[in-house]
Amino acid sequence: MIGARAALALFLAFIAAAPLLLAQHPFYITLMNYIALATLVSLGLVLLTGVVGLMSFGQQAFTGLAAYTTAVLTTLYGASPWIALLAALAVTALAGLILGLISLRLSGHYLALATIAWGISLFYVFGNLTILGQFTGIGNIPAVVAFGLTFDTAAKSYYLNWIFTIAALLAARNLLDSRSGRAIRALRFRSVMAESVGVDTGALKFLVFFYAALLAGLSGWLYAHYLGFVSPQAFDVNAGIDYLFMAVIGGASHVWGAVVGAALLTVLNEWLKDLLPRLFQQTGNYEIVAFGLLMMLLLHRAPEGLMPVFARLLRARTRGSRPPVLPALARRARPHPGELLLEVRSAGKRFGGLVAVRDLSFEMNSGEILGLIGPNGAGKSTMFNLITGVLRSDGGEILFRGERIDRLRPRQIARRGIGRTFQLVNLISTMSVLENVALGAHLRGRQGTLAAMLRRERKEEAQLLSEAAREIDRVGLGEHLYEAAGSLALGQQRIVEIARALCADPVLLLLDEPAAGLRYAEKQALAQLLRQLRAEGMSILLVEHDMEFVMGLVDRLVVMDFGEKLAQGLPREIQADPAVLEAYLGGIE
Repeated sequence: MIGARAALALFLAFIAAAPLLLAQHPFYITLMNYIALATLVSLGLVLLTGVVGLMSFGQQAFTGLAAYTTAVLTTLYGASPWIALLAALAVTALAGLILGLISLRLSGHYLALATIAWGISLFYVFGNLTILGQFTGIGNIPAVVAFGLTFDTAAKSYYLNWIFTIAALLAARNLLDSRSGRAIRALRFRSVMAESVGVDTGALKFLVFFYAALLAGLSGWLYAHYLGFVSPQAFDVNAGIDYLFMAVIGGASHVWGAVVGAALLTVLNEWLKDLLPRLFQQTGNYEIVAFGLLMMLLLHRAPEGLMPVFARLLRARTRGSRPPVLPALARRARPHPGELLLEVRSAGKRFGGLVAVRDLSFEMNSGEILGLIGPNGAGKSTMFNLITGVLRSDGGEILFRGERIDRLRPRQIARRGIGRTFQLVNLISTMSVLENVALGAHLRGRQGTLAAMLRRERKEEAQLLSEAAREIDRVGLGEHLYEAAGSLALGQQRIVEIARALCADPVLLLLDEPAAGLRYAEKQALAQLLRQLRAEGMSILLVEHDMEFVMGLVDRLVVMDFGEKLAQGLPREIQADPAVLEAYLGGIE
């Protein structure tokens, strides 16, 4: 077995040598060109559909827009192909902007149907406009000229097509291995968590959609100048389905799956078209039937695509070295001890006829641990969601450091210094513990997606990872740094969530049942950590059902029952309150 880096080196060596190896087989060089062009579109779908979870059947429309733009400019107006490239990408960007703003308001099958709709619409635009040659298309598109070389043959165009394709693949790989990439990977299943650490999920989804459109546009420009001809038939809805198939077959969440899927689909289509008519001794579209059956078998046996299968054949990933120990990131200013920090004034929340929170008011001062307790269904987690912006209150006000926050979005609240954990563990199970915790430091980084693609954010990335490792050591999970978060025990996963919240450097930390699933010794270690955080000036709002853990830790308690405040006070006062004993503690002394 070989390592991933060796596999990449072999792949790049094969791409570089393929025209020489296949010099006697020009048909296969042509196939390799088509694979490169398809990979660009498929790569966009890997990011959009596989990583972010947004289904699109309309990427071929962006390919067609770019292809027709460069065809018209170069044939009718004599523009240089390179000038036409800028224009083609500009047209694609404009279309991506408009369609993205409209389509991304939808989700699920509605989004998929919307992409089919505008894909079909643009197909008929291409086929009915006279300037675009209608269904006859546009021919005599000039070849690209660069550095004195004219890319007018399959062998020459091969290097142009693959240079762009490999650059896009490496850029996408770099992007996913970065601060922005961690946020992108959280969008599909953990968007609420991503918002809670400051990620602008809506903007990031649009950015990936926009980038996927530009990749499709780049493919269209290369396609037009490679073939010298464009027609609507290359950009119909079937092409969009094929591109999506490529992403899914190759491995929809793996960058290199775009190459695998494009290669398999392209080669298999050509082989079946040649083999099946000879096998059945008559012409017909047998390849469609055979291809469908093969795809059903493949998806049944490898539902995550082929790339994960290939990855298992490579040498197992060695345990990574610890991030370098770098100076701690700057900390936000803490309020003075005893300063009024959080005010909840007559907060309320209804879900239809169910009142989850009713006219609830309480205050919290800086530097204290405040417990929010009550029976199951009392509304404690709902109150957490109101404070952090996950839910919008139906009435009342919530103020943090004197500023009203109950109308802000979760990411805006996170910027103000409120961090949280969740009642149900909210980690990205396939990502390492280090990456999950580093996601908490999202707002402490500044480098964007372009810097990540160009690998220009390595210094900042090292600082974020160093900070994440420091917090992981702080909670006692340093030996699990590179293990997948989903492989840890439930109690350890809750501790990882605390480390992630701490990595955001919050002023107020909201912990929703942090001791659930922990053993006695682990609870004692957690209590010691929380006391240490309080001593450092952090304020903690705690929801917990373990009364022994709570009573020995908190400074004050607020008791909820049926969405209302039942009592508040010191732990010893709450333990002696008859109403609390009746409703919650059951008479335990």
